[in-house]
Amino acid sequence: MDGRFNLDNQLCFRLYTASRLITQSYHPFLAEFGLTYPQYLVLLVLWEKDEQPVNDIAKRLMLETNTVTPLLKRMETEGILTRSKGKKDARQMIVTLTKKGCTLKEELLHVPEAVGSAVLCESLTPERVPELFAMLDGLIGQLKENQSNP
Repeated sequence: MDGRFNLDNQLCFRLYTASRLITQSYHPFLAEFGLTYPQYLVLLVLWEKDEQPVNDIAKRLMLETNTVTPLLKRMETEGILTRSKGKKDARQMIVTLTKKGCTLKEELLHVPEAVGSAVLCESLTPERVPELFAMLDGLIGQLKENQSNP
């Protein structure tokens, strides 16, 4: 039998499974605040730099704007952020954190460490995390390049 088609031999399956399980590990910490993992990612982007155009947020998350927009609308309804037309370009939608969105940063300070502790294991120690980041960044960079140069 051709081993190329064994599920256990697929890099994509290992990455998908790891991603799904890591994402699930955020759930108990975020659910307490009524947040989903994608909403948390948006908050991370806005905590880095507030008042950003939707397009910039989408680029930072490596998503399409039509994926990010409904997410932002829900977050606006929940009072986490506001969306307003740009002052320089009215076609641009600017996303700004509300007081509630800013306060969430303080309330979620424990999340990165808590999830990090849940993810670390014998083969992934804190000392090896930068090595894993570098490998994943290289993989992501190569995949992005492949998509832009078919």
